Amino acid sequence: MPKKEKQGVVISDKMDKTIVVKVASYSPHPKYKKIIESNKNYKAHDENNECGIGDIVRIIESRPISGGKRWTLESIVEKAK
Repeated sequence: MPKKEKQGVVISDKMDKTIVVKVASYSPHPKYKKIIESNKNYKAHDENNECGIGDIVRIIESRPISGGKRWTLESIVEKAK
């Protein structure tokens, strides 16, 4: 089974070797069909502490690294300005 990938924005880099990534998903409302955005935060492993707040990153599913960390940084899509 392939590993899941998600893309989102870094909202916190205060922990050592860990970033918090906000991933948005969009789905239509069942009755009114308006597109609704729902956000979820993921903790991801950043081995070299290379990400900063506002970066757009791609994360990939991995083995459990700590209590709440099950994702790893794959690449930085765009650095924050």
